[in-house]
Amino acid sequence: MERTQVAIIGAGPAGLLLGRMLELAGVDAVILEHRTRAHVEGRIRAGMLEHRTARLLEELGLDERMRREAFVHHGFEMRFDGTRHRIPMAELTGGCTAVMYSQQEIVRDAIEARAASGLPLEFDVGDVRLDGPETDHPKVRYRASDGSERVLACDFIAGCDGFHGVSRTSVPDGVLTAYERDYPFAWLGVLADVAPSTFELIYACHERGFALHSMRSSEVSRFYLQVPPDADLADWPDDRIWAELQLRLGTDDGAPLAEGAITKKSVTAMRSFVVEPMRHGRLFLAGDAAHIVPPTAAKGLNLAAADVRLLADALCIWYESGDPTALDAYSDDALRGVWRAQQFSRSMTSLLHHDPSDPMEWRLQHAELKHLCTSEAAMRNFCENYVGLPAVGRVHRREPEPT
Repeated sequence: MERTQVAIIGAGPAGLLLGRMLELAGVDAVILEHRTRAHVEGRIRAGMLEHRTARLLEELGLDERMRREAFVHHGFEMRFDGTRHRIPMAELTGGCTAVMYSQQEIVRDAIEARAASGLPLEFDVGDVRLDGPETDHPKVRYRASDGSERVLACDFIAGCDGFHGVSRTSVPDGVLTAYERDYPFAWLGVLADVAPSTFELIYACHERGFALHSMRSSEVSRFYLQVPPDADLADWPDDRIWAELQLRLGTDDGAPLAEGAITKKSVTAMRSFVVEPMRHGRLFLAGDAAHIVPPTAAKGLNLAAADVRLLADALCIWYESGDPTALDAYSDDALRGVWRAQQFSRSMTSLLHHDPSDPMEWRLQHAELKHLCTSEAAMRNFCENYVGLPAVGRVHRREPEPT
């Protein structure tokens, strides 16, 4: 039997950022991860950080490499009908920017910080079971990477292990209500060894489907194409991908995209998912364990960071004073931001993706796009949602020991 204050299930961004916040506050935590470290650090995920998420990384001291390597965006482009329209995001939001820094880099930075602290972070664990989360003395049973069976007693469990993790599925039937929607298209994502043709994001609405030009570094670009949900990568050779990107992202007055070797391809389903509440007893869900958003607005990572900032604040208040008010409010407080992000993600997805079977919707999309790109009020509202809600919850820091 081992003991800690908070057992964190999952070493993705949610679990690692929560662990870092608790570390700074002097709250003990053990992080357990089913996958190997190499697998966790190698997962390719989106990398657009809202203003509040980038500031959180600064507060946590995880921003050194981000400041050196990330792209800071003060605006982005909308393209449709062969024309380009720049949206001056920072100008319209009082200086708020978006930061391009991929999720796996955040994970690497957080793992390195955790390793440097010497605090427990266990990879490659198996057979994780939550025991008594509805009681005041929950436990986590698991098999360590060396094959030994362990029992971790704790005060609270943070379920940060994603949509397919054990945390949410450990909640008894009837406790949670699930809301979900599948979209009739998917994204074909590719990484290419080519310098970005632009240093701000480009969103394109085209009669052949949505396209997005993003970037990972000064030498690596990231692209996405709308495809059917049953798309087979075998049907998408490199030449076809580049032809579609050139067509959908092309403008009447612009140069063609620079092309390069495509190194990775994947198809991502488009879905929305939320469970309510985000708590069962002393088990608290955060990140993808509680909600999934379509990737159009890049809210997934940012929602995870917002969840755990709230959760860390509430846990620290409980350990400082014994006051459970913030813990009791966690689910409602988190869900307010979750549903707002779901609404914006759905709206942006509907705005930019094309259904050839619905010509009226195509005309409505054009009307909305033209309004967005010509009305300052519409642009400001869009940008305020795009850069994210204000941060809720503070980062606690342990007072230094007197000398």
